[in-house]
Amino acid sequence: MGGYLDEISSYHSQIKLYEQDGIRKDHFYTALNISVKAFQSFILRFHSLALDMSSREKDPARSFELAVIAGNCKVISERPPENFYQALQLVYFVQLVLQIESNGHSVSLGRMDQYLFPFYRNDLITNKVSEQFASELLENTWIKLLSINKIRPWSHTKFSAGGPLYQNVTIGGQKTDGSDAVNELSFLILHSVGQMRLTQPNLSVRFHTNMSEIFMFECIKLIEKGFGMPAFNNDEVVIPGLLALGVEKDDAYNYSAIGCIEIAVPGKWGYRCTGMSFLNLMRVLLAVMNDGLDKRSGKTFHKGLGKFTEFSSYDDLFKAWQQQIKYYTRKTVEIDSAVDTAIEENVPDILCSAFVDSCISRGKTIKEGGSKYDFISGLQVGIANLGNALAAIKKLVFEEKRISRQELMDAMESDFEGKEGEKIRLMLLNFAPKYGNDDDYVDLLLKDAYMEFINELENYHTTRYGRGPIGCRYYAGTSSISANVPSGAVVPATPDGRKAWTPVAEGSSPSSGTDLLGPTAVFKSVSKLPVNKIMGGVLLNQKLSPSAIKTDSDKLKLIAMLKTFFADLKGWHVQYNIVSRETLLAAKKNPENYRDLIVRVAGYCAFFTNLSPDTQDDIIARTEQTL
Repeated sequence: MGGYLDEISSYHSQIKLYEQDGIRKDHFYTALNISVKAFQSFILRFHSLALDMSSREKDPARSFELAVIAGNCKVISERPPENFYQALQLVYFVQLVLQIESNGHSVSLGRMDQYLFPFYRNDLITNKVSEQFASELLENTWIKLLSINKIRPWSHTKFSAGGPLYQNVTIGGQKTDGSDAVNELSFLILHSVGQMRLTQPNLSVRFHTNMSEIFMFECIKLIEKGFGMPAFNNDEVVIPGLLALGVEKDDAYNYSAIGCIEIAVPGKWGYRCTGMSFLNLMRVLLAVMNDGLDKRSGKTFHKGLGKFTEFSSYDDLFKAWQQQIKYYTRKTVEIDSAVDTAIEENVPDILCSAFVDSCISRGKTIKEGGSKYDFISGLQVGIANLGNALAAIKKLVFEEKRISRQELMDAMESDFEGKEGEKIRLMLLNFAPKYGNDDDYVDLLLKDAYMEFINELENYHTTRYGRGPIGCRYYAGTSSISANVPSGAVVPATPDGRKAWTPVAEGSSPSSGTDLLGPTAVFKSVSKLPVNKIMGGVLLNQKLSPSAIKTDSDKLKLIAMLKTFFADLKGWHVQYNIVSRETLLAAKKNPENYRDLIVRVAGYCAFFTNLSPDTQDDIIARTEQTL
């Protein structure tokens, strides 16, 4: 912390107060100085408390432990950490205070196995720490992460079922020279998370083709424990994608997962990597079919190209989709920009700015463009439903003419009620191709429709454009947390056979129960998405029965499948729920008996019994795959 104060003082002394920009920078550096000193004082409060407790403690062992804690806090309040214990203590303090500063979430801990490893290795060599004690320190850190919470409005609570804080820890991946970065601390973090079986931290593993075989096997053993960790991100897609965006090589190789599965370069990224708006793709499609009218609100936000009953071909529908999606893409950016502007003016996050390159050298907060990079992903919800709906319309209405345009609209209007409505719904469900089954018919229709959004999004910049950072661009993202449940709750019946007000599909995963040809078919469908354009993450949830990876042979089978998905198909991400349908049903019926049951909701884990009934039902309905 003393080094930060020296750097702030150095730049503060160079400003010219007779210039308008100099006055603003004077305020910034003054605020930085106050904030860093306040952080020091915060740490020293723990130093004083631990000293006082140590002096009054009767147990010599506990008294010594408290004295060590006091000493650690004294050192890191001013100087760099001298050992692993101090380094980990500083990491936790920074993690805690940044969330206090902003009432934030998704404040993540980056590649802990990389930046803490020199401390750990040196302490092992000099016998200052044992593997057992280092593991205990990590386990206590995970308990402390779990204790952090925040107040949310109810609308946000519904989109973040289970109250996650998304505190992501990333391990594995590659060094900047392309060699495997897995080390002893990678294993220790992996095993300590498995030992605790908590919802925090949100553990992510960076896969690459030369990853340690032993480490990969240990990851699968952790997945077998059934609490949804770790998730896998794929270096083979993410690193080339970052390089294509203009991220420097060393930085691209040092990316980490942020929050759910989104990615950023730690300490160098804009103040967030996920947008402020969710785009409900199925609500847009219904507006397309109703001449721009949003039936939920009764408003026409953007006049369409006619009603679906007037379209003579699928091409007519697609042209109407192009027209509407461009409008709503622009609106997502306008919403994002409005929030950005308000937050920049009112919530500067000064301390966070001190820790992000290059805020101090530029004299700008992270929200004014002080960071080295600035890229943001939007969040799109209902991806699988969109593909299934387009395939049903094209095949059953326009090609095979099994359902007339008016019949489809009437059936959706009545929520598929009555004998005729149910007949049409069953046709939509059973006779149209479904995303998740490696069927080009539906997979490529979805890709084409999604590309219309992605191409339009590339026309816009963030509010920090031209103010210093590299990028200042938007890209797509499917890490929609639990938004698929409240998003579905405002969408009437849809052409894929989905009933009104029910959840839409989450992330890039298939609609529940429609992926019938096994996990490899799901992988192949997901890989057809423009994954290199969806740098906000292509979130894929899979569910396996506990018996699926019981033996070593089964685990090796899953590893082989994952390697194919990541190395050959260039999959972006995958994560697993290893829990049976019977267990989930029992937990919903008798929650008091399953208070420690943890499930993967979206890009995060939560205690199953803390979820709303609708979210519980959505997880129960997911297809249980076999290997």
